[in-house]
Amino acid sequence: MKTRALALCPPLAAKNAPKVTPELLASTLARYSRSNKGIDSILDSIDWNDPDRSVDAIFRFVDYGHASIAGMTGSIPVVIDGCSMFLAWKIFEIAQLCDGQESSTRYIKLDPSNLPHPDEIGIPLHLRAKWRTLMELSFTCYHELYETLDARAKADPSIVRLPAGAPEKVADRLRKNFALDRSRYYLPFATKTNAAYVMTARVWADTIRQLDALPLAEARACAAALRSEVGKFAPRLLKHSFADPASASQASQLLSHAIEKLRCEGLPTNRIADSTFVSLDSSAPPFYPGVQTIEEGFAGKENRYSIAGPQIRRMVVRAAWNNMAIAELRDLNRHRSGYRFTPLAPVGFYLPEGIRHPRHDEFCRTAREFMSELVHTDGANAYPYGLHLGTQIYFEHSMHLDKFIYETELRTGMGAHFRYAEHLSAACGELLKIAPQLGPFIQIGSAEPE
Repeated sequence: MKTRALALCPPLAAKNAPKVTPELLASTLARYSRSNKGIDSILDSIDWNDPDRSVDAIFRFVDYGHASIAGMTGSIPVVIDGCSMFLAWKIFEIAQLCDGQESSTRYIKLDPSNLPHPDEIGIPLHLRAKWRTLMELSFTCYHELYETLDARAKADPSIVRLPAGAPEKVADRLRKNFALDRSRYYLPFATKTNAAYVMTARVWADTIRQLDALPLAEARACAAALRSEVGKFAPRLLKHSFADPASASQASQLLSHAIEKLRCEGLPTNRIADSTFVSLDSSAPPFYPGVQTIEEGFAGKENRYSIAGPQIRRMVVRAAWNNMAIAELRDLNRHRSGYRFTPLAPVGFYLPEGIRHPRHDEFCRTAREFMSELVHTDGANAYPYGLHLGTQIYFEHSMHLDKFIYETELRTGMGAHFRYAEHLSAACGELLKIAPQLGPFIQIGSAEPE
């Protein structure tokens, strides 16, 4: 695993703008908020031969609860090469205010060379051979199922739902999407990926602290590497990036919940049926005047990028799915809005209808046996590295109504993965049972073509 921070430089049009480091930016803006002299006066007060002196004069306030200063450092982009898919997901779960991307399973074929060394992820020594056997079988199922589905799509292009007159390159891409989207459920959650994150120093410090609190070798190694990289841009804030009692306790509780469930029930490998929960809170204070009707809140809205009115933006939606596959979790977990939560406790294994590798029963048995042994060892915390993208978990996302509508329209729109469309269509259906008057204002797509 390799981490690397990227430094931003001003574009040519801004070549004459004042040039500040992230911490100098934060300290300058902090002074700005405490003065009525204007920005030029504050910039003139900086000793450009010793700018750290200005930074230190302000950053001492961070220790007195002025964490908002740390939020003014600007965005610091960092890339992580070769972390596990599990760790990439976990960072997005922790850093719910970050922007970022992860390598897509739609564009990259993977194989056992993409696995981390067992030392990096804490697989107990006596179980490494069994873990490796499971991983190799997983990739065998993934590759062979991909080849089968690709050949099926070539023989019968109608199953890919190609648009009429699609150029050959487009048809080839859509056919690969069809095969990769359905074979990826056999991919191990331990598979290496590359991920990019952009966040302020304040969010970085909190993210590193929570990674450091996880009793997982990979997470702690990543925390140390991130601390080194982010420290090049905001060194004063990193004293806030070490695990504390609260972060350690919360991390331990979630791991213990999933491990105890696995110890008691084993690793579920049957596909479980969909069940979706949605609640809508549209309550308002009795003293708050009515500003808009629902219809007025959608006035002028043309697509999912158009703004909705305050009547819509004040309502709160809580959506939960009982059987979200980790494959879909990886992307839905990257939506910035609201709060996303799962204890990552397995409840089943998802494969699309009519999709199944001939060795699927062997795969499930091997996975169950490995997990059964792992969770009864001192290395039980490493259980995520025995899961797969087809592993089903429960997942909850709470957000404001306008954000839910955006997510629904995005994840059911043109080119969306078929399973995203099923999950979000189901959630929208539950919402409309509660508030049918919203129906005309939500554009549910068909996700065609893939």
